[in-house]
Amino acid sequence: MVRQPFHLVEYSPWPLTGSMGALILTIGLTGWFHNYSMFSLMVGLVIILLTMIQWWRDVIREATFQGFHTSPVMMGLRWGMILFIASEVLFFFAFFWAFFHSSLAPTPELGCNWPPTGIIVLNPFAIPLLNTAVLLASGVTVTWAHHSIMENNYTQTSQALLLTVMLGVYFTILQATEYLETSFSIADSVYGSTFFVATGFHGLHVLIGSSFLIICLLRAYMHQYSNTHHFGFEAAAWYWHFVDVVWIFLYLCIYWWGSL
Repeated sequence: MVRQPFHLVEYSPWPLTGSMGALILTIGLTGWFHNYSMFSLMVGLVIILLTMIQWWRDVIREATFQGFHTSPVMMGLRWGMILFIASEVLFFFAFFWAFFHSSLAPTPELGCNWPPTGIIVLNPFAIPLLNTAVLLASGVTVTWAHHSIMENNYTQTSQALLLTVMLGVYFTILQATEYLETSFSIADSVYGSTFFVATGFHGLHVLIGSSFLIICLLRAYMHQYSNTHHFGFEAAAWYWHFVDVVWIFLYLCIYWWGSL
């Protein structure tokens, strides 16, 4: 058998079901925005969740039990994750561009003022500051989990991952509470649009990162990691640190500087 520096995956239905779920989810979101039924939205979410479960199961089987993730394959996965995070950086760069485009030179439509006339901004030293502390603490705990894996201390790995997931869930609850307390909506001028789109997409990334870490926690409980073979966790940790860094910029630019 000729050894290749790549892994030829078997035929899989999950890319097809994932794309169909994304299509139905998009249609459902559009309908929900226009006050139609949420049926399509829920169907799309269920299809995507089932696809994630089945697809991740297959990847875990290939990595853990079939030994397909050799060193060259792992290098390719690392570069894939690096490029994915780079694309996410550009994704959020667009939101910051929109924010500074409007805030650095407010137009007469905004009252030549930033924040725009009539907008009562959130106190940056209340829930936003607490959320900052929560995410920074979660960055510490996920790093603790990484060092525990490297030292083959799987008890501390599970404990640190559990703490990280709890902090991520706590962040989401705090952000939802903050949204309920705002005096403006996404329809209130460019400030409301940039605020809710930027922070909302970041909140979505926190939910996605939390789902990654929950899977890592389950795998840690099943002893599927070793100090030399744990890229699934490492990729989730990279993603979580990226989410942390984006939040720091959001807090400094939108919550603190944008409210002066």
